[in-house]
Amino acid sequence: MPKTPLKPVLVFVYLLFFLVSFGIRAQEAGTRTSLISFIERLQEDFDIKFSYVDEDIQTIEITVPGATELQQILDHITLQTQIKIEQLNDRYYALAKSTTVDICARVLDNFEENTIPGATVEVLDSEIGLVTDTEGYFTLKDIPRKAILQIKYLGYKTLFVEAEELLMGNPCKNVLLAPFYNQLEEVVVYKFLTTGLIKQTDASILLNTADFGILPGSIEPDVLQTVQALPGVKSIDETVSDINIRGGSNDQNLLLWDGIKMYQSGHFFGLISAFNPYLTDEVVIVKNGSSAAYGDGVSGIIDMRTKDTIEADFFGGGGFNLISGDVYAQIPLRDNLAIQISARRSLTDFFDTPTYNQFSSRAFQDTQVVDQDADFYFYDFTGKLLYDLGNKHKARFSFININNRLDYSRLTTDTNLSTDSSLDQTNLSFGGSLSSDWNGKFSTYLNLYHTRYDLEAQNRYPNPIQQLIQVNQVKETGVRMNTTLQLNRGLDWLNGYQFTETGITNQAFVTQPPFDSNVKRIMRAHALFSEIAYKSPNRKFFAKAGVRLNYYQNPESFEDFIPEPRLNINYEIARSWKLIALGEFKSQVTNQIIDLEQNFLGIEKRRWIISDGVNLPVTRSKQGSFGVNYDEENLFVGLEGFYKEVKGISTDTQGFQNQNQFNGEIGQYDVKGLEFLINKKTDTYSIWGSYTYNLNDYYFQTEVPPEFPNNLDVRHTVTLAGTYTLGKVKLAIGLNYRTGKPFTEPLVDDPIDSSFFPARINYSEPNTSRLPEYVRADFSAIYDFEIGEGIAATVGASVLNFTDRQNIFNTFYRLNPEEEIEKVENGSLGLTPNISFRVRF
Repeated sequence: MPKTPLKPVLVFVYLLFFLVSFGIRAQEAGTRTSLISFIERLQEDFDIKFSYVDEDIQTIEITVPGATELQQILDHITLQTQIKIEQLNDRYYALAKSTTVDICARVLDNFEENTIPGATVEVLDSEIGLVTDTEGYFTLKDIPRKAILQIKYLGYKTLFVEAEELLMGNPCKNVLLAPFYNQLEEVVVYKFLTTGLIKQTDASILLNTADFGILPGSIEPDVLQTVQALPGVKSIDETVSDINIRGGSNDQNLLLWDGIKMYQSGHFFGLISAFNPYLTDEVVIVKNGSSAAYGDGVSGIIDMRTKDTIEADFFGGGGFNLISGDVYAQIPLRDNLAIQISARRSLTDFFDTPTYNQFSSRAFQDTQVVDQDADFYFYDFTGKLLYDLGNKHKARFSFININNRLDYSRLTTDTNLSTDSSLDQTNLSFGGSLSSDWNGKFSTYLNLYHTRYDLEAQNRYPNPIQQLIQVNQVKETGVRMNTTLQLNRGLDWLNGYQFTETGITNQAFVTQPPFDSNVKRIMRAHALFSEIAYKSPNRKFFAKAGVRLNYYQNPESFEDFIPEPRLNINYEIARSWKLIALGEFKSQVTNQIIDLEQNFLGIEKRRWIISDGVNLPVTRSKQGSFGVNYDEENLFVGLEGFYKEVKGISTDTQGFQNQNQFNGEIGQYDVKGLEFLINKKTDTYSIWGSYTYNLNDYYFQTEVPPEFPNNLDVRHTVTLAGTYTLGKVKLAIGLNYRTGKPFTEPLVDDPIDSSFFPARINYSEPNTSRLPEYVRADFSAIYDFEIGEGIAATVGASVLNFTDRQNIFNTFYRLNPEEEIEKVENGSLGLTPNISFRVRF
């Protein structure tokens, strides 16, 4: 008799059994069950045996994994419980409960679930302790499994939790602190001016966009507009692309986005920030005392960082205002993998709005243009990939694209003919980072990036033969490696290396008369840095000291070695009173020159260049400051004086519009300043006033006179503002005042020098006249509401300059074709309304 084919039948039954069991497990994935019952099922499903001590695992629960392979399932068990699983042979496994565990958590308040940075975390009966970072997170390694953690923060009830309850996971568990209420004394959550602005221990300012409240004139958390609410940070021409920190020019600021140096920051030629605030998690602003890890930026640092945590759930949002519309989202792909995307586009080429008309008048004002037909739009989009390689390594990849495009025709008064022009301004940057926490005391951070900035302008005159093309291009590649070693509790040692290669091209081409210039320069910069930071156990004393060693190499012209010491000290002399002493030396090799008024069609006048050691040396600065802060419950008072000296500047980079604008002389400027801030805040309102005094002078040895006021010498700046929250409504109103900046007038008796061809204007001594004072009042309102389950919405309205005051922020003179002097005045924004609607989910 033939044999029955039992073997294929058995194989089929066996596979069917496993498919059914795996299907049941897939349906149960994500549910909670006891570890013992789960491994008993594994023994049946995979024909294996586990040996363990009942007391070790009988109280442990796990989340059923969705994996189907045995090894993947065992890895999930180890990750969730930190129980070691050892394979003894093909069938037998041993489970052993380790005596120590790795833990992590995020500390939040249990009212609005705001993050609590700086909360103290201590392991009782040990010397182990730390404070939560700026996002409220903390991580501890090799902690006894049964250890008790004490978590406390001023104004909250102390929480005690067992280490085993906070086992390392992805994401880390949330720990909620309950506010401490006392009928005799009101306790409020700390905020600086408005929610989301925090003054940190090292005197830097942290902007947390997720918690951001409202500021006068702002209905959305525009990153580069918000930083101008701080004393000593202003824009003299109302733009985000020309931010002046303590009297310095915009090109002297280091602007970073996810560790990438940015050479373009604005839309609408500087009136709107180019960075989406809804995925920008935090912004750090440093005016002095910066870490040795930072190079460039002799005036200040604006360090923007996008969201860096993989959330378990999808979130996103979108909205529009009278200028643009945008969307953003974070999409989790797996437990350890997610992507972020954002996109924004202007609406200006579809229809006109009152906001656009005001912005257009401000950006394109030019008395030579009597009629214009402009087609203008802008867009930006970003992306980020977040990938956690286990618990110790995090890989991130980011990119950003920014574009401004303008095509317009203008009718000039002298010829009554139309000139067609176009301007294209783009920035494309991408980079990646790998952060590794090797153990509880040693971590590393690797960052690589490439950025490209292009600015191209074309001018086509009525004569078809004549054409003007101008190009400014920046290409930069950089890499930085940091290591951080915790020498002991409260003492950290930072070391690192940074390399950047920057190439800048400037091209000008004219058909009639023939002219063709194409200049490209390259700079390579190597830097070693080291820094020690110490925080006393009682948190009353903080000190950070370091040095950065820079080696600059321009292959065509020069080499330079520049050491840069840095110092940052914060000491609590009494309850609520702190003394702050800061100092730094810095240098940079990229600057922006500001050419004639017709440069880049008279709209975008700045072009990037590299120091060559001859016509433009390395720009160097040194700065020291000393201040005192009082911070008690709901009152903050700060006073800080500083002195800053910046050498190696050229008249070409300072925007002169007088006898000095063509000289290219090398000199320096010195700033002596004082900043004062008082802020009264509660959980419903915040009122503040700030005053800044700057004495800002140039010194050019070959000029006559050699010393005169800086073009950015604004002596007095005052801000008065307040915000009020009533339920779901937020209101803000503010007044900004500053004295006028200096300018140079022609000589009264002999204004024109006809001995030259073409004729020139005879000017009086530089910057001896001043513009009228600048005054602007702003208002904004926001209303939050729900439009469905899990969908929140916001409606906002704002008015910039609601008094419609006509402010003049710049004045210069030029000769018309009849050799008559024309006075040109650049005016600020008039009354500018805006509305917005946003949803988030």
